[in-house]
Amino acid sequence: MRATLILLLLLSAIASNAPASTPGEVPLGGQLRESRMFSVNGPPRMLSSFRGKPLIINVWASWCGPCRNEMTSLQLLSQIDTKKQFRVIGISTDDDAIAATEYVVKTKLSFENFVDHELLLENMLGANTIPLTILVDANGRVLAKILGSHDWASAASIAFVEKTLRIRIDR
Repeated sequence: MRATLILLLLLSAIASNAPASTPGEVPLGGQLRESRMFSVNGPPRMLSSFRGKPLIINVWASWCGPCRNEMTSLQLLSQIDTKKQFRVIGISTDDDAIAATEYVVKTKLSFENFVDHELLLENMLGANTIPLTILVDANGRVLAKILGSHDWASAASIAFVEKTLRIRIDR
């Protein structure tokens, strides 16, 4: 009886530390569903329009300090790949599209950014915590989800991107 109680307490502690999923989240290995995306620096696009090349999706918000900290490295990563073997896009979770647009303009981000007005992308990508970066293959299959702010232009991050997306980035 005591062993069963200890086991139940241990399992409940582990379960409470596990990240909660979001409604409709696409798991690792799953296929991203079609979604209309509203751009902050261009016309609306369908998520499927990015198929054909691997994709790095960063979920962020203008009010999020860790999100802002990693934006420069995402910009550098998008520019390092001179052969354009992959794309980088941002998905802002800002309720205020103007705040997201102002941040993109102020920081001179050259990769496309979109605002998730209805939380569809946020939920599909599993962004219950931001920043979140998702690596997706050319067919729209989720290969990796990385929580937290990272230096995406570091040698270690570039090696991780190369290995995960199965590409070679000439630096």
